[in-house]
Amino acid sequence: MKTDILAFGAHPDDVELGCGGTIAKMISEGKICVIVDLTKGELGTRGTDETRKVEAGEAAKILGVSARENLGMKDGFLVNSEEYQMEIVKMIRKYRPEIVLANAIDDRHPDHAKGAKLVSDACFLAGLRKIETVIDGENQEVWRPKQIFHYIQWKDIKPEFVIDISEHLNKKIEACMAFKTQFYDPTSNEPVTPIATKDFFESLTYRAQDLGRLSGVTYAEGFTSEKLIAMKNFDGIIW
Repeated sequence: MKTDILAFGAHPDDVELGCGGTIAKMISEGKICVIVDLTKGELGTRGTDETRKVEAGEAAKILGVSARENLGMKDGFLVNSEEYQMEIVKMIRKYRPEIVLANAIDDRHPDHAKGAKLVSDACFLAGLRKIETVIDGENQEVWRPKQIFHYIQWKDIKPEFVIDISEHLNKKIEACMAFKTQFYDPTSNEPVTPIATKDFFESLTYRAQDLGRLSGVTYAEGFTSEKLIAMKNFDGIIW
């Protein structure tokens, strides 16, 4: 499958929280988007890996992605190993994205920064012809994405650019709330975690609103880039 955007998350719900609005917007514009979760999130305090699987499927339907896969790596113990790199290389060559979205380069959860570097390194390796991979019994062709962008998660990282998601914030929040065992629920008897509070739920809106305020739109999501971005002209800028 040739895709426009391949979004990686260390855990199910990372993509929805970090760039769900952008994914929803791109799909509304006819782009093909796929999500790949590195782990099942089995160490999460609330819910189980099985409930996460169901919730991830529901969130994928809400966003409208063309596919969602889970690589089953070890939650809490991501390492930048050859084994893990090669699994991601297979996904990159399978979906052949123009753009890869990955975890924040630095964050509260150690898996996020590790996942960011792991995906970044795999993107480079996926373009090397002497690295051979096979999937579903067929040899894969090499592929290297044109851009790798990192979304922002818990930490307040200064973005290098933002995407206007003013018309898609509600869908982002709906997709996030599909992970109902993970987030704020006043009727739940499970332990309260930093992301299962009312304040965190409200932050989905006020962070997007603040980035929008700074960039001249209503709501926005921020990203960092691994390389300098060149623009052909100023047509795409919101004044």
